[in-house]
Amino acid sequence: MFTGIDEVDWASLRHADGSAEDVPGVLRGLISADPAERGTALDELYGSLHHQGRVYDATLACVPFLLRLVAHEGVPERAGLVDLLVSIGDGERDGGVGAVRAGAEVFVRLTADPDPEVRRAAAGAVVRFLAEPARALAVVRERLTAEREDGVLIGLVEALGLLARRRPSVAGQALDLLAAWSAPPSGPAVRLAALAALTACAPERVPPDLVTTVLWLLRERSARRTRVPLGPGRPDGDSLVHRLHGPHSSDEEGARLLRTLHAALDDRLTERAALLEGQLTCPDPADRCNAVWMAGALVREWRGDHTVTVTLLGEQLVEEEGRLRHAAVSVLRTLFALAAPAADHLYALVSARPDDWVRPRRGPGPVLGAPLDALARTGDARAVPALSEVLSAPEPPRDVGSAVLCLGRAGAPLVPALRRALGRVPLDRPGAVQRAAPLVRALGALGAADAVPELVRLLEGVAGPGAGLTEVALEALEGIGPPARDDALPAIRSALGGEHAGAAAAALWAVEPDASAVLPVLCGELGADDARRRTLAARRLARLGAAAGAALPSLRRRAADGYAARGGRFVRDERDAEECTALACAVCAISGGTEEVARPLRDLWTAHPPVRRAVAACLAGLGPAAAPLRDLAVTELTRLRRHTARPPGHGSHDVPRDEELLRLCREVVTAA
Repeated sequence: MFTGIDEVDWASLRHADGSAEDVPGVLRGLISADPAERGTALDELYGSLHHQGRVYDATLACVPFLLRLVAHEGVPERAGLVDLLVSIGDGERDGGVGAVRAGAEVFVRLTADPDPEVRRAAAGAVVRFLAEPARALAVVRERLTAEREDGVLIGLVEALGLLARRRPSVAGQALDLLAAWSAPPSGPAVRLAALAALTACAPERVPPDLVTTVLWLLRERSARRTRVPLGPGRPDGDSLVHRLHGPHSSDEEGARLLRTLHAALDDRLTERAALLEGQLTCPDPADRCNAVWMAGALVREWRGDHTVTVTLLGEQLVEEEGRLRHAAVSVLRTLFALAAPAADHLYALVSARPDDWVRPRRGPGPVLGAPLDALARTGDARAVPALSEVLSAPEPPRDVGSAVLCLGRAGAPLVPALRRALGRVPLDRPGAVQRAAPLVRALGALGAADAVPELVRLLEGVAGPGAGLTEVALEALEGIGPPARDDALPAIRSALGGEHAGAAAAALWAVEPDASAVLPVLCGELGADDARRRTLAARRLARLGAAAGAALPSLRRRAADGYAARGGRFVRDERDAEECTALACAVCAISGGTEEVARPLRDLWTAHPPVRRAVAACLAGLGPAAAPLRDLAVTELTRLRRHTARPPGHGSHDVPRDEELLRLCREVVTAA
């Protein structure tokens, strides 16, 4: 299996962690008698040779050895290695497809392997890498006839879907086979897989009562399946491969089947909502647990009225199944105010389990328990008593301030507790900023005038770790505004000459508008070397409105120069886009119109969705003067997909930001 491995100049090749000289040892670890060593080796292959899906020169050098390993029945990890090879080869840009395609005959042989997991993985590999579509279809057809294992049949049916999508010359035959396998006498799991593939490839060939059919098949499948208790919480296992491919529920196959179907339905939201309603009321807790995660994905990606779905999510909180309850709370936390239909159930859970209000976590300090955090994120005032109690602890959860921010004005009764908690933070110790900053931000957001003395102390002579709180304290004073004048004005003016001059100028304008003191500072910040400082300066100038008229020539020049330097359209990255947006919006806010920067704002809106909130806020502030760009808001309100939606595996979806964008767009449409 390893003939020639020592002849490769591994030290000259690279992977994610640098030199690839360790690769021979990793590959040999795959045949170790020790399961832990084999697992570690597979982890290292994913972590260094295929990090985040990338293909390195060392990865390509490994492919021939990986092909030999998967062809040898004595290698225990072969199914995982086939999956790895598929991932390496399933993309044109890094050259992996050619390297893996050279070994396509290996995958043909593996479709008849004694190991069903290997057979299943090999089915998709044959379709991807065998050069002749007709032969790939013949291999899959033959194996469908011979196979008896449901799991492998599902893999073969999924391979038919790949053929229908990727190989036009045999797509018709593949679809005919899928239609046949979507009907009796096929078992319910196989029929579900076939219906999912048909929905993606040929929706006109699925039954008109698709949702009813799928739910019946799901219940039939669950009735035949051996029940596995869901357990108290997160699944065991902490390897990289487990996290990437391992079971995230007690029924990963069921989850995969329904995820595929939801993905195929895409923007057919009425059908997806009906399907989720059926899934969330299934008798089997495992089916409901899978549905919880899918419901979260739907709400985070798509706009609309999700009241019924969220209400059903809340009903899962009364279940005794620990994993189901944990899944529902985890999803509801990501929905913020949209989780309000589940607030009664969240409140009941919080009330019944005070021991879960705080939980330990690796790193500095405890964090809020998920149920209490989820309740606070809905904005429900019933979270206030529990938050007040956790704030009284010697070391409050480090994220409690962020939870208070979600309450808005309903959090006002927490001001005394926030002040006391801030007073207990040892500002001379490491971690002071991480502990204190959320508390300070919450006090600013609540307009806590009583807290001004504490905030001023953060500006006056705090040394060591606590010195990093200066800018946060200035921003909080800005939020409090005129009520902070008497106690804070001298400290704010003193800060105008320091490293946080921009934040001090913004605070001064909020506390006592003095353009003669504020404008020179903010105009100076526009010329800073740091892009973040320039962006903040532009945003702060915009808040001055017409009073910042003296800054208009500089803002116009910078906005025009930046736009021209980027080819009249494109910007380099999101930070660059934020600066361009801030400059253009400042011109609008100060001049009172959009004419000068309408084209850059249109281009930024289209090319960089994350800046849309800032543009919409600017337009909402202009009122009728935003009319030339009103169509941007009108079009946004017709879109179904959230502007924050990202492909799976590319980070979290940000529901509150998208909901804020929609609110701002409605303001623009009404006023402009």
